[in-house]
Amino acid sequence: MITRKELIKKYIDFFIEKGHKAIPSAPLVPENDPTVLFTTAGMHPLVPYLLGEKHPLGKRIVDAQKCIRTPDIEDVGDNRHLTFFEMLGNWSLGDYFKSESIEWSFEFLTEKKWLGLDPKRIYVTVFMGDKNSPLDEESINSWKKQFKKAGINAKICDYNKKISKDTNLRIFPLPAKDNWWGPAGKTGPCGPCTEIFYDVSPNKGGLQGTFDEEINKFRIIEIWNNVFMEFNKNKEENFEKMKRQNVDTGMGVERTIAILNNKENVFETDSFEKIIKKVEKLSNKKYENYQKEMRIIADHIKASVFIIADGVTPSNTERGYVLRRLIRRAIIYGKRLDLQDFTVKIAKTVFEIYDDYEELEKNKEEIFKKIQDEEDKFNLTLEKGLKQFNKMTEGKKELSGKDTFLLFQSYGFPLEMTIEMAKEKNIKINEEDFKKEFSTHQKLSQTASAGTFKSGLADNSKATTALHTAAHLLLSAIRMELKDDSIIQRGSNITPERLRLDFNFNRKLTEEEIQKIEDRVNAAIQKSCEVIREEMSPEEARKQGALGSFGHKYGSCVSVYTVSGFSKEICTGPHVKNTCELGKFKILKEESSSAGIRRIKAILK
Repeated sequence: MITRKELIKKYIDFFIEKGHKAIPSAPLVPENDPTVLFTTAGMHPLVPYLLGEKHPLGKRIVDAQKCIRTPDIEDVGDNRHLTFFEMLGNWSLGDYFKSESIEWSFEFLTEKKWLGLDPKRIYVTVFMGDKNSPLDEESINSWKKQFKKAGINAKICDYNKKISKDTNLRIFPLPAKDNWWGPAGKTGPCGPCTEIFYDVSPNKGGLQGTFDEEINKFRIIEIWNNVFMEFNKNKEENFEKMKRQNVDTGMGVERTIAILNNKENVFETDSFEKIIKKVEKLSNKKYENYQKEMRIIADHIKASVFIIADGVTPSNTERGYVLRRLIRRAIIYGKRLDLQDFTVKIAKTVFEIYDDYEELEKNKEEIFKKIQDEEDKFNLTLEKGLKQFNKMTEGKKELSGKDTFLLFQSYGFPLEMTIEMAKEKNIKINEEDFKKEFSTHQKLSQTASAGTFKSGLADNSKATTALHTAAHLLLSAIRMELKDDSIIQRGSNITPERLRLDFNFNRKLTEEEIQKIEDRVNAAIQKSCEVIREEMSPEEARKQGALGSFGHKYGSCVSVYTVSGFSKEICTGPHVKNTCELGKFKILKEESSSAGIRRIKAILK
C-alpha cells in the first residue's frame, strides 16, 4: 500500500531529478489574489509568475498544494468529491513545453521506479480546436510517441463516438469546455490542456460507450491535467501566441492514492481511514451502513481544521460563512448518527494524518476552540429550528416548499433531514416547490458571488498594481500609528477600483487614528519613494525586518519588495516602480471583519 506521504515524496523527488525546485504549500487564504475566497488549485499562488513575474527559484517549480473547493460541497459523499484536497503540480515558467510535460507525466505514471501504473489502462484527452485555436496536434503526436514506448499503437477517437472494443483508441479530442484553460479574467494567459484518465475497472472488459459516458459511470477517472498556457487573450478578444509559454499541471493526491491502492473511492485511503474509524467508534455504527453521513463528517471536519489553521473564523460572510457551513453541515449529519459533542474529537484525528503540516500543530488550541464554539452555537440553533418545524407542521398534512426552504436557509436543515422528521409525523413534503425555491436562491447567490469565485488575479492593470503597492503602505502605516508590531495582514481584496485590507487588532480605530494612518500613506507617496524588488533567503529577509509569516510557507529564496524608508514585505508582486505613481490615498471605511480582525477599505484618487 502506498500512502499519501509516499506519493507526495515520489512526485517531488521525480521532478527534482528533472531540474525543478520544490516550494512549500501556500496558505488556503490566498495572498494578493482578490478574486477567490480560497486557494482552489495549485496554480493560484503562482499566478504572478505565470503572468510574467520572475520566480526567485527559477523556471522549473514543483509542489504539493493544499486546496479548498466550495462548489462541490453538495456533492461530497460520493466516491470522489472533496472540499479539502491536496494537489501535486509542476510548472514550467517559460522553459519546457508540451512534449517534455507529456513525456514526464507518462514516465512518472508508468515507470516501476515511480508509480508503475499499467499503460494499457491510460486514456488521454486533447483540445479538438475551434475558431480561436487549431487542433492540438503537438500534444497528439507526443502522446502517440509515449504510447508507442509501451507497445500501444494509439489512435484518435472521433468526438462523441462509441469507443467499441478497439483497445488502441486512446486519444480523445474534446471541445474548449473540456480542454481549454482560461483566461482567469476577461483577458490574459490561456491555452489548451491535455487530461490523463485511468481505467479503474479493467475486469469489466473493454470500454464500450462514449468518453463522457465512461466518465459518468466512474469507469475512467481523471488523475492529471497538463495546461499549456500558449496564448494571450487581448482586449479585442483575439488570441495571440505568447512569447513566454508556460506549463501548469495538477495531479490529485486523494484520487491517485485510491487508484494506486485499488480502492473504489477516496474515503478508503489513508487520507480518511483513521477519521472514518473514529466516527464509527463514537457513533457505534458501521461505515458500510452510513457511508454518506460518515464521508460528509470526515470531509467537512478535515476542511474546517485546515481553514481555521490559516486564520479564518466562523462568521456569516465570505470565508467565515463557508467555514460555518462546513462545521454545521457536519453536525447535522452527526445528529443522524446520534453523535453528541463530537467535532473536536474527530478533528484531533486529522492531526494524526497530517502531521507534516506544521501550521496545524502551531494553531491546535485555536482550531479546537473555534470548532467547539461553533458546535455549541449550532446546537442552540438546532433547538430553535426543531421548535419552528413543530410549529410549521402542527395540524398539517403537507409542508410547503417555502417552509421547507426556510428550515434549510435559516436553521441549516437539509431537505433529507426535514423529510425524515416529516415522515415520522405522517406529513408530506412538497419537494418540487422546495427545489424551485432552492433554485431561485441558488441563481441569486451565483449572480452575487460570480466575481468572487473567478480563478486567478482580477487583472494585471495599472490601477490594481498601484492599489497593491498602496496596501503595503497602508499595513506599514497601521503598524506605525498603532505602535504594534504584532499587527499583520489577515487578508486582502484588491480590484482596479479599491483595496480592502484585513489586519489583527482588538478594537475599533478612532477617527483621529484613521486620519493619521491616511496621512502617513500620503506622505510616503509624496516623497516619491522607490519600490525595490530583491531576491534573498527567508532568513535574510527576516534579518532585514521584512514582514511575512516565516516558516512552512516559503522556499529557499523569496522576493522582497521595499518601499524606501517605509515598508519591507515578502511578496510576489506586481508593484509600481515609485510611489509617485499612486496619486492620493483615501480611506473610505474602517470596520470589524470578524472577532479580533479589523478591515479598512480605501481608494486612490
